[in-house]
Amino acid sequence: MTLLETSRLTLRPCREEDRDLFYELSSDPAVLAFFPFRRSRADADTVFTMIRSIVPEPGFDLLVMALKQSGEAIGLCGLSKPQLDPYLPKDAVEIGWRMSARHWRNGYATEAGLAVLRHGFATLKLDEILSIAVHDNRRALAVMRRIGMHPDPAIDFDHPQIPDTHPQLRRHVVYRLRAAEWRSQRQTEN
Repeated sequence: MTLLETSRLTLRPCREEDRDLFYELSSDPAVLAFFPFRRSRADADTVFTMIRSIVPEPGFDLLVMALKQSGEAIGLCGLSKPQLDPYLPKDAVEIGWRMSARHWRNGYATEAGLAVLRHGFATLKLDEILSIAVHDNRRALAVMRRIGMHPDPAIDFDHPQIPDTHPQLRRHVVYRLRAAEWRSQRQTEN
């Protein structure tokens, strides 16, 4: 079970009490501006139950970002292994996040992202971590840059799971960070 801490956040495994947060993040039009669908309460509950029933590979928990001061759950962050062959390498590891709109513009996604990268590289000994987003999702791309990732246009792709009804969401950009780059960035910061 993964448990990470930052100066303002606790990143902990998802619990039953996070069901309402999951529904909020699955239905809020602002949060889902770059997703092709929103989930009903019933659909969100079904997916949440499924997520909670899966025993993740060590280090690949769906982590809830909770404010240390109040314990309020504000978003999700974590590592996953996307199944997007041939678009991404078979062994690719992706970092991703989704946060309640009422907590945007406070640096929480960056803070959580940095902690998850540190966990991925220092604890899990990953060689590389990717992140993908819709090509014009400026908020997500800004977080990727702030956590030290860089674009790799050579592997950008049209996401095969985006329906034809949403062509503006099809093009995805890929950002990446290799372990050696991460270590170098940390040495520069110190």
